[in-house]
Amino acid sequence: MKVWIARPMTAAVEARAREAFDVEIRDENAVLTEAEMLRALTEFDIVVPTLGDKFSAEIFAQVDNPRCKLLANFGVGYNHIDVAAAKAAGVQVTNTPGAVTDATADIAMTLILMSARRAGEGERLVRAGDWQGWHPTQMLGLHATGKSVGIVGMGRIGQAIARRCHFGFDMQVHYTARSPKALDFDATRANDLIDLAGKVDFLVVAVPGGAETLHLIDADVLAAMKPTAYLVNIARGEVVEEAALIAALDGGEIAGAGLDVYEFEPMVPQALIERENVTLLPHLGTATEEVRSDMGHMALDNVAAFLAGNDLPNPV
Repeated sequence: MKVWIARPMTAAVEARAREAFDVEIRDENAVLTEAEMLRALTEFDIVVPTLGDKFSAEIFAQVDNPRCKLLANFGVGYNHIDVAAAKAAGVQVTNTPGAVTDATADIAMTLILMSARRAGEGERLVRAGDWQGWHPTQMLGLHATGKSVGIVGMGRIGQAIARRCHFGFDMQVHYTARSPKALDFDATRANDLIDLAGKVDFLVVAVPGGAETLHLIDADVLAAMKPTAYLVNIARGEVVEEAALIAALDGGEIAGAGLDVYEFEPMVPQALIERENVTLLPHLGTATEEVRSDMGHMALDNVAAFLAGNDLPNPV
């Protein structure tokens, strides 16, 4: 059976794949084109796609009885794959949950602290040679310890962020979720997203992408936030309505934002780039050698299970 991996992987993952499978590893980092996705479905038995590879219903509709029977997605998020259309075409879908949790939570904390303490702005000041030395009122920011954080989506990643905030920074944790969570720390479930937005100093977005969460953070949510509060997004870019965020920043409705993801990634609006009170990272959520290797091995575990005729470890 032929396996196609849609991006270059870490050395450890590529070595395992070449040893264990009849594999072709694509040598480009760009998202798959339509022609490549059609090739994936017709020329390979298993494909390992990732973020941005839009296996939509329209793509599946172009292929009768696809040869591909498994999309072993590299990543926990799979909103780029129409799972219902895949299953209707006889294609199973898996993902890589768990491996990404701590690294993504760490990036959330990075953005909270960088935003509150104006770290990006400060580094630019030093690099530009414009720093005139310390003084008592230099670049005063928000003291994060003891503040309140709102977690939008209290799944694995949301809980990992909340634990860091609670145990590491003595923050009061509030959250929204479909149902109350049994947690090992104190946290208050808000009535709704608007209620949550109005309570907290940091609003952190940690929900999956997809149609249900498209523009979940819109003008109404941003308007409900405190003018001293910060928005942090480590989820999917399209969860935040970017135009509404820019308008809220321009109007002083919120103090700033920390973003690792973008609505039209990799395009970042100039209006965000130009703002000193916005911290911008290039989707670094899982970007460590260990985590990317763990993700790759988890994807290959799904491949191996499929080939052996065993239950898939991580079906979606």
